[in-house]
Amino acid sequence: MTAAAGGDSLALAGRRVLLIVSGGIAGYKALELIRLLRGQGCCVTCVLTKAGAQFVTPLSLQALSEGKVYADLFSLTDESEMGHIQLSRSADLVVVAPATANLLAKMAAGIADDLASTLLLATDKPVLVAPAMNVRMWLHPATVANLATLAARGVHVVGPDEGAMACNEHGPGRLSEPPAILAAIEALLVGKRPLAGRHALVTSGPTQEPIDPVRYIANRSSGRQGHAIAAALAALGARVTLVSGPVALPDPPGVAVRHVATAAEMLAECEAALPADVAVFAAAVADWRVAAVAEGKIKKQPGGVPPSLALVPNPDILASVSQPGPRRPHLVVGFAAETDDVLANAQAKLARKGCDWIVANDVSAAGGAMGGEENAVHLVTASGVERWPRMAKQAVARQLAERIAAALG
Repeated sequence: MTAAAGGDSLALAGRRVLLIVSGGIAGYKALELIRLLRGQGCCVTCVLTKAGAQFVTPLSLQALSEGKVYADLFSLTDESEMGHIQLSRSADLVVVAPATANLLAKMAAGIADDLASTLLLATDKPVLVAPAMNVRMWLHPATVANLATLAARGVHVVGPDEGAMACNEHGPGRLSEPPAILAAIEALLVGKRPLAGRHALVTSGPTQEPIDPVRYIANRSSGRQGHAIAAALAALGARVTLVSGPVALPDPPGVAVRHVATAAEMLAECEAALPADVAVFAAAVADWRVAAVAEGKIKKQPGGVPPSLALVPNPDILASVSQPGPRRPHLVVGFAAETDDVLANAQAKLARKGCDWIVANDVSAAGGAMGGEENAVHLVTASGVERWPRMAKQAVARQLAERIAAALG
Protein backbone atom coordinates (compact mmCIF):
# COMPACT_ATOMS: atom_id res chain seq x y z
CA MET A 1 0.00 0.00 0.00
CA THR A 2 1.39 3.39 -0.94
CA ALA A 3 0.59 6.81 0.40
CA ALA A 4 -2.12 8.69 -1.40
CA ALA A 5 -1.20 10.97 -4.25
CA GLY A 6 -0.46 14.47 -3.06
CA GLY A 7 0.50 13.04 0.33
CA ASP A 8 2.87 15.95 0.97
CA SER A 9 -0.22 17.92 1.94
CA LEU A 10 -1.36 15.41 4.55
CA ALA A 11 -0.98 15.96 8.26
CA LEU A 12 1.70 13.28 8.80
CA ALA A 13 3.41 13.44 5.42
CA GLY A 14 7.11 12.68 5.81
CA ARG A 15 6.82 11.95 9.53
CA ARG A 16 8.40 8.76 10.83
CA VAL A 17 6.80 6.51 13.42
CA LEU A 18 8.48 3.54 15.06
CA LEU A 19 5.61 1.20 15.93
CA ILE A 20 6.21 -1.48 18.56
CA VAL A 21 3.62 -4.27 18.52
CA SER A 22 3.68 -6.30 21.72
CA GLY A 23 1.76 -9.43 22.69
CA GLY A 24 -2.01 -9.39 23.05
CA ILE A 25 -5.13 -10.26 21.11
CA ALA A 26 -5.57 -6.54 20.36
CA GLY A 27 -2.46 -6.73 18.21
CA TYR A 28 -4.61 -7.15 15.14
CA LYS A 29 -5.65 -3.49 15.48
CA ALA A 30 -2.05 -2.49 14.82
CA LEU A 31 -2.59 -3.51 11.20
CA GLU A 32 -5.40 -0.97 10.82
CA LEU A 33 -3.30 1.67 12.57
CA ILE A 34 -0.51 1.15 10.04
CA ARG A 35 -3.01 1.53 7.20
CA LEU A 36 -4.29 4.81 8.66
CA LEU A 37 -0.78 6.15 9.21
CA ARG A 38 0.29 5.26 5.68
CA GLY A 39 -2.85 6.89 4.36
CA GLN A 40 -1.68 10.10 6.03
CA GLY A 41 1.69 9.87 4.26
CA CYS A 42 3.53 8.65 7.36
CA CYS A 43 6.55 6.34 7.19
CA VAL A 44 6.09 3.43 9.60
CA THR A 45 8.85 1.12 10.85
CA CYS A 46 7.61 -1.90 12.80
CA VAL A 47 9.14 -3.78 15.72
CA LEU A 48 7.41 -7.02 16.69
CA THR A 49 7.99 -8.67 20.05
CA LYS A 50 8.20 -12.45 20.43
CA ALA A 51 4.80 -12.47 22.15
CA GLY A 52 3.34 -10.12 19.54
CA ALA A 53 4.29 -12.60 16.83
CA GLN A 54 1.83 -15.04 18.39
CA PHE A 55 -1.02 -12.75 17.28
CA VAL A 56 0.15 -10.98 14.12
CA THR A 57 2.74 -12.06 11.58
CA PRO A 58 5.82 -10.17 10.40
CA LEU A 59 4.54 -10.61 6.84
CA SER A 60 1.31 -8.74 7.63
CA LEU A 61 3.20 -5.84 9.19
CA GLN A 62 5.67 -5.76 6.32
CA ALA A 63 2.95 -5.79 3.66
CA LEU A 64 1.14 -2.81 5.19
CA SER A 65 4.18 -0.77 6.26
CA GLU A 66 6.15 -1.56 3.09
CA GLY A 67 9.27 -1.89 5.18
CA LYS A 68 11.37 -4.38 7.07
CA VAL A 69 10.01 -5.68 10.37
CA TYR A 70 12.51 -5.87 13.23
CA ALA A 71 12.31 -8.47 15.98
CA ASP A 72 15.75 -9.69 17.08
CA LEU A 73 18.00 -7.68 19.39
CA PHE A 74 21.00 -9.81 18.51
CA SER A 75 20.57 -9.92 14.73
CA LEU A 76 24.02 -9.44 13.22
CA THR A 77 22.46 -8.19 9.98
CA ASP A 78 20.25 -5.61 11.65
CA GLU A 79 22.97 -4.43 13.99
CA SER A 80 25.32 -4.04 11.02
CA GLU A 81 22.78 -2.18 8.90
CA MET A 82 21.18 0.07 11.52
CA GLY A 83 21.64 -1.00 15.10
CA HIS A 84 19.18 -0.64 17.93
CA ILE A 85 20.49 2.78 18.92
CA GLN A 86 20.00 4.30 15.49
CA LEU A 87 16.65 2.54 15.07
CA SER A 88 15.44 3.99 18.38
CA ARG A 89 16.37 7.51 17.33
CA SER A 90 15.55 7.57 13.63
CA ALA A 91 11.81 8.12 14.19
CA ASP A 92 9.92 11.26 15.14
CA LEU A 93 7.74 9.29 17.56
CA VAL A 94 7.80 5.84 19.15
CA VAL A 95 4.36 4.26 19.48
CA VAL A 96 3.60 1.08 21.44
CA ALA A 97 0.28 -0.44 20.37
CA PRO A 98 -0.77 -2.58 22.04
CA ALA A 99 1.25 -1.89 25.19
CA THR A 100 0.96 -4.86 27.51
CA ALA A 101 1.24 -4.74 31.29
CA ASN A 102 4.54 -6.61 30.97
CA LEU A 103 6.10 -4.10 28.58
CA LEU A 104 4.85 -1.15 30.63
CA ALA A 105 6.48 -2.72 33.70
CA LYS A 106 9.76 -3.12 31.81
CA MET A 107 9.63 0.51 30.71
CA ALA A 108 9.00 1.70 34.28
CA ALA A 109 11.83 -0.45 35.66
CA GLY A 110 14.28 0.36 32.86
CA ILE A 111 14.63 -3.28 31.82
CA ALA A 112 16.13 -3.91 28.37
CA ASP A 113 16.05 -7.64 27.70
CA ASP A 114 14.68 -7.68 24.12
CA LEU A 115 14.65 -5.40 21.11
CA ALA A 116 11.45 -3.54 22.03
CA SER A 117 12.42 -2.74 25.62
CA THR A 118 15.98 -1.84 24.56
CA LEU A 119 14.67 0.58 21.95
CA LEU A 120 12.39 2.20 24.50
CA LEU A 121 15.28 2.64 26.92
CA ALA A 122 17.61 3.98 24.23
CA THR A 123 15.28 6.38 22.44
CA ASP A 124 15.52 10.14 22.79
CA LYS A 125 12.19 10.71 21.01
CA PRO A 126 8.66 11.12 22.42
CA VAL A 127 6.90 7.88 23.33
CA LEU A 128 3.16 7.17 23.08
CA VAL A 129 1.74 4.01 24.61
CA ALA A 130 -1.71 2.52 23.97
CA PRO A 131 -2.33 0.06 26.83
CA ALA A 132 -4.37 -3.12 26.31
CA MET A 133 -4.89 -5.77 28.96
CA ASN A 134 -7.38 -7.54 31.20
CA VAL A 135 -9.36 -5.21 33.45
CA ARG A 136 -7.82 -6.74 36.61
CA MET A 137 -4.32 -6.20 35.25
CA TRP A 138 -5.15 -2.61 34.33
CA LEU A 139 -6.51 -1.84 37.80
CA HIS A 140 -3.71 -3.64 39.65
CA PRO A 141 -1.69 -1.32 41.89
CA ALA A 142 1.53 -2.33 40.13
CA THR A 143 0.18 -1.22 36.73
CA VAL A 144 -1.24 1.96 38.24
CA ALA A 145 2.15 2.76 39.76
CA ASN A 146 3.98 1.93 36.54
CA LEU A 147 1.74 4.26 34.52
CA ALA A 148 2.28 7.02 37.06
CA THR A 149 6.04 6.56 36.78
CA LEU A 150 5.94 6.66 33.00
CA ALA A 151 3.69 9.73 32.98
CA ALA A 152 6.12 11.52 35.30
CA ARG A 153 8.87 10.77 32.77
CA GLY A 154 6.86 12.32 29.96
CA VAL A 155 5.49 9.18 28.32
CA HIS A 156 2.16 9.91 26.59
CA VAL A 157 -0.83 7.57 26.97
CA VAL A 158 -3.92 7.04 24.83
CA GLY A 159 -6.72 4.91 26.28
CA PRO A 160 -7.52 2.30 27.20
CA ASP A 161 -11.22 2.14 26.39
CA GLU A 162 -13.90 0.45 28.44
CA GLY A 163 -15.96 -2.44 27.12
CA ALA A 164 -16.17 -6.18 26.53
CA MET A 165 -12.89 -8.04 26.22
CA ALA A 166 -11.70 -11.27 24.64
CA CYS A 167 -11.44 -12.80 28.13
CA ASN A 168 -15.22 -12.34 28.55
CA GLU A 169 -14.79 -9.64 31.17
CA HIS A 170 -16.01 -6.04 30.93
CA GLY A 171 -14.30 -2.85 32.01
CA PRO A 172 -11.35 -0.60 31.22
CA GLY A 173 -8.47 -2.24 29.36
CA ARG A 174 -9.55 -2.37 25.70
CA LEU A 175 -7.06 -1.00 23.22
CA SER A 176 -8.21 2.35 21.86
CA GLU A 177 -9.56 2.19 18.34
CA PRO A 178 -7.02 2.96 15.59
CA PRO A 179 -8.59 6.34 14.64
CA ALA A 180 -8.23 7.49 18.26
CA ILE A 181 -4.59 6.39 18.34
CA LEU A 182 -4.05 8.16 15.02
CA ALA A 183 -5.53 11.35 16.47
CA ALA A 184 -3.17 11.12 19.46
CA ILE A 185 -0.22 10.65 17.11
CA GLU A 186 -1.27 13.66 15.04
CA ALA A 187 -1.64 15.78 18.17
CA LEU A 188 1.92 14.95 19.19
CA LEU A 189 3.53 15.33 15.78
CA VAL A 190 1.51 18.16 14.27
CA GLY A 191 1.04 20.20 17.42
CA LYS A 192 -1.96 22.37 18.16
CA ARG A 193 -4.98 21.51 16.05
CA PRO A 194 -6.86 24.75 15.40
CA LEU A 195 -10.20 23.07 14.65
CA ALA A 196 -10.30 20.97 17.81
CA GLY A 197 -13.79 21.14 19.29
CA ARG A 198 -15.33 22.24 15.98
CA HIS A 199 -17.84 20.27 13.93
CA ALA A 200 -17.50 20.25 10.15
CA LEU A 201 -20.07 19.00 7.65
CA VAL A 202 -18.77 18.02 4.21
CA THR A 203 -20.54 16.62 1.16
CA SER A 204 -18.75 14.70 -1.56
CA GLY A 205 -19.21 12.71 -4.75
CA PRO A 206 -22.14 12.59 -7.16
CA THR A 207 -25.77 11.77 -6.56
CA GLN A 208 -27.66 9.11 -8.47
CA GLU A 209 -31.25 9.90 -9.33
CA PRO A 210 -33.13 6.73 -10.37
CA ILE A 211 -35.08 6.47 -13.62
CA ASP A 212 -36.13 2.87 -13.08
CA PRO A 213 -34.69 0.00 -11.00
CA VAL A 214 -31.55 -0.24 -13.21
CA ARG A 215 -30.95 3.24 -14.64
CA TYR A 216 -30.17 6.61 -13.08
CA ILE A 217 -29.08 10.18 -13.78
CA ALA A 218 -25.60 10.97 -12.45
CA ASN A 219 -22.34 12.76 -13.26
CA ARG A 220 -18.60 12.08 -13.39
CA SER A 221 -17.66 13.33 -9.92
CA SER A 222 -15.16 10.97 -8.25
CA GLY A 223 -15.47 12.44 -4.75
CA ARG A 224 -11.70 12.91 -4.48
CA GLN A 225 -11.90 16.60 -3.66
CA GLY A 226 -14.67 16.29 -1.09
CA HIS A 227 -13.06 13.30 0.61
CA ALA A 228 -9.72 15.14 0.73
CA ILE A 229 -11.40 18.15 2.35
CA ALA A 230 -13.01 15.94 5.00
CA ALA A 231 -9.63 14.35 5.78
CA ALA A 232 -7.88 17.74 5.90
CA LEU A 233 -10.44 19.18 8.33
CA ALA A 234 -10.14 16.09 10.53
CA ALA A 235 -6.34 16.43 10.49
CA LEU A 236 -6.75 19.95 11.92
CA GLY A 237 -8.80 18.55 14.79
CA ALA A 238 -12.38 18.95 13.59
CA ARG A 239 -15.08 16.39 14.21
CA VAL A 240 -16.15 15.73 10.65
CA THR A 241 -19.39 14.36 9.25
CA LEU A 242 -18.99 13.41 5.59
CA VAL A 243 -22.15 12.85 3.56
CA SER A 244 -21.03 11.00 0.46
CA GLY A 245 -22.75 9.98 -2.72
CA PRO A 246 -21.70 6.74 -4.46
CA VAL A 247 -17.91 6.76 -4.92
CA ALA A 248 -15.14 4.18 -5.34
CA LEU A 249 -13.06 5.66 -2.52
CA PRO A 250 -12.35 4.39 1.00
CA ASP A 251 -13.83 6.37 3.86
CA PRO A 252 -11.32 8.94 5.18
CA PRO A 253 -9.81 7.90 8.53
CA GLY A 254 -11.27 9.48 11.63
CA VAL A 255 -14.34 10.77 9.80
CA ALA A 256 -18.01 9.84 10.38
CA VAL A 257 -19.38 8.95 6.95
CA ARG A 258 -23.01 8.86 5.88
CA HIS A 259 -23.49 7.09 2.54
CA VAL A 260 -26.37 8.24 0.35
CA ALA A 261 -27.48 7.93 -3.25
CA THR A 262 -29.94 10.72 -4.06
CA ALA A 263 -30.05 14.47 -3.49
CA ALA A 264 -33.04 14.09 -1.18
CA GLU A 265 -31.14 11.59 0.94
CA MET A 266 -28.09 13.89 1.01
CA LEU A 267 -30.20 16.83 2.20
CA ALA A 268 -31.78 14.72 4.93
CA GLU A 269 -28.39 13.58 6.23
CA CYS A 270 -27.03 17.14 6.11
CA GLU A 271 -29.96 18.45 8.11
CA ALA A 272 -29.54 15.61 10.62
CA ALA A 273 -25.85 16.50 11.04
CA LEU A 274 -26.55 20.13 11.96
CA PRO A 275 -25.61 22.16 13.88
CA ALA A 276 -22.07 22.52 12.56
CA ASP A 277 -19.45 25.23 12.73
CA VAL A 278 -18.62 24.93 9.04
CA ALA A 279 -20.27 23.22 6.09
CA VAL A 280 -18.42 22.53 2.84
CA PHE A 281 -20.62 21.41 -0.04
CA ALA A 282 -18.22 19.79 -2.50
CA ALA A 283 -20.68 17.19 -3.81
CA ALA A 284 -21.85 17.39 -7.43
CA VAL A 285 -25.56 17.14 -6.74
CA ALA A 286 -27.83 16.40 -9.68
CA ASP A 287 -30.00 19.41 -10.49
CA TRP A 288 -33.00 17.33 -11.56
CA ARG A 289 -34.64 14.02 -10.81
CA VAL A 290 -37.29 12.02 -12.59
CA ALA A 291 -40.78 13.03 -11.48
CA ALA A 292 -42.05 9.44 -11.37
CA VAL A 293 -39.58 6.56 -11.09
CA ALA A 294 -40.73 3.52 -13.06
CA GLU A 295 -41.40 0.47 -10.93
CA GLY A 296 -40.02 -1.89 -13.60
CA LYS A 297 -37.27 -1.57 -16.16
CA ILE A 298 -38.35 0.70 -19.02
CA LYS A 299 -38.38 -1.46 -22.14
CA LYS A 300 -37.11 -0.37 -25.51
CA GLN A 301 -40.03 0.56 -27.73
CA PRO A 302 -40.59 -0.72 -31.28
CA GLY A 303 -38.80 1.50 -33.75
CA GLY A 304 -36.35 2.69 -31.07
CA VAL A 305 -38.47 5.63 -29.95
CA PRO A 306 -36.89 6.91 -26.70
CA PRO A 307 -39.08 7.36 -23.64
CA SER A 308 -40.03 10.84 -22.50
CA LEU A 309 -38.78 11.66 -19.01
CA ALA A 310 -40.49 14.34 -16.95
CA LEU A 311 -37.89 16.03 -14.73
CA VAL A 312 -38.39 18.09 -11.58
CA PRO A 313 -35.84 20.14 -9.62
CA ASN A 314 -33.90 18.49 -6.83
CA PRO A 315 -33.69 20.19 -3.44
CA ASP A 316 -31.04 22.91 -3.32
CA ILE A 317 -28.86 21.71 -0.44
CA LEU A 318 -26.44 24.65 -0.44
CA ALA A 319 -29.20 27.27 -0.49
CA SER A 320 -31.19 25.41 2.14
CA VAL A 321 -28.34 25.21 4.67
CA SER A 322 -27.28 28.80 3.90
CA GLN A 323 -30.65 30.20 5.02
CA PRO A 324 -30.41 32.40 8.14
CA GLY A 325 -31.41 30.69 11.34
CA PRO A 326 -30.10 29.19 14.57
CA ARG A 327 -28.88 26.02 12.84
CA ARG A 328 -26.97 27.79 10.07
CA PRO A 329 -23.23 27.02 10.26
CA HIS A 330 -20.93 29.94 11.01
CA LEU A 331 -19.25 29.41 7.65
CA VAL A 332 -20.91 27.87 4.57
CA VAL A 333 -18.69 27.01 1.60
CA GLY A 334 -20.14 26.00 -1.75
CA PHE A 335 -18.51 24.68 -4.90
CA ALA A 336 -19.16 25.90 -8.43
CA ALA A 337 -18.27 23.37 -11.12
CA GLU A 338 -18.28 25.36 -14.35
CA THR A 339 -17.24 24.87 -17.96
CA ASP A 340 -17.64 28.47 -19.15
CA ASP A 341 -17.37 31.92 -17.53
CA VAL A 342 -16.12 30.27 -14.37
CA LEU A 343 -15.67 33.40 -12.24
CA ALA A 344 -18.80 35.19 -13.37
CA ASN A 345 -20.94 32.14 -12.71
CA ALA A 346 -19.29 31.55 -9.33
CA GLN A 347 -19.86 35.13 -8.20
CA ALA A 348 -23.49 34.94 -9.27
CA LYS A 349 -23.87 31.67 -7.37
CA LEU A 350 -22.37 33.22 -4.22
CA ALA A 351 -25.02 35.94 -4.27
CA ARG A 352 -27.86 33.63 -5.25
CA LYS A 353 -27.26 30.85 -2.71
CA GLY A 354 -26.55 33.00 0.34
CA CYS A 355 -23.37 31.11 1.28
CA ASP A 356 -20.15 32.73 2.51
CA TRP A 357 -17.55 31.36 0.09
CA ILE A 358 -17.58 29.66 -3.28
CA VAL A 359 -14.75 27.43 -4.50
CA ALA A 360 -14.93 27.69 -8.29
CA ASN A 361 -13.27 25.20 -10.59
CA ASP A 362 -13.20 24.55 -14.31
CA VAL A 363 -14.64 21.09 -14.95
CA SER A 364 -14.41 21.21 -18.73
CA ALA A 365 -12.67 18.30 -20.42
CA ALA A 366 -9.55 20.44 -20.92
CA GLY A 367 -9.30 21.18 -17.20
CA GLY A 368 -9.32 17.52 -16.15
CA ALA A 369 -10.68 18.31 -12.67
CA MET A 370 -13.77 16.08 -12.86
CA GLY A 371 -12.50 12.67 -11.81
CA GLY A 372 -8.84 13.74 -11.96
CA GLU A 373 -6.08 13.96 -9.33
CA GLU A 374 -5.48 17.73 -9.57
CA ASN A 375 -7.53 20.89 -9.42
CA ALA A 376 -7.13 24.60 -10.11
CA VAL A 377 -9.61 26.64 -8.12
CA HIS A 378 -10.62 30.20 -7.33
CA LEU A 379 -11.80 31.11 -3.85
CA VAL A 380 -14.64 33.61 -4.26
CA THR A 381 -15.74 35.62 -1.22
CA ALA A 382 -17.42 38.94 -0.57
CA SER A 383 -13.93 40.42 -0.40
CA GLY A 384 -12.93 39.34 -3.87
CA VAL A 385 -11.32 36.44 -5.75
CA GLU A 386 -8.20 34.45 -4.89
CA ARG A 387 -6.64 32.48 -7.74
CA TRP A 388 -4.92 29.37 -6.46
CA PRO A 389 -2.32 27.56 -8.59
CA ARG A 390 -3.02 24.12 -9.99
CA MET A 391 -2.17 21.51 -7.38
CA ALA A 392 -3.10 18.04 -6.11
CA LYS A 393 -6.61 17.84 -4.70
CA GLN A 394 -5.17 16.95 -1.29
CA ALA A 395 -3.16 20.21 -1.39
CA VAL A 396 -6.28 22.17 -2.34
CA ALA A 397 -8.04 20.53 0.60
CA ARG A 398 -5.26 21.35 3.01
CA GLN A 399 -5.14 24.99 1.93
CA LEU A 400 -8.91 25.32 2.18
CA ALA A 401 -8.93 23.70 5.62
CA GLU A 402 -6.30 26.14 6.83
CA ARG A 403 -8.32 29.08 5.51
CA ILE A 404 -11.42 27.73 7.28
CA ALA A 405 -9.46 27.39 10.55
CA ALA A 406 -8.25 30.98 10.25
CA ALA A 407 -11.77 32.25 9.50
CA LEU A 408 -13.30 30.44 12.47
CA GLY A 409 -10.53 31.67 14.74
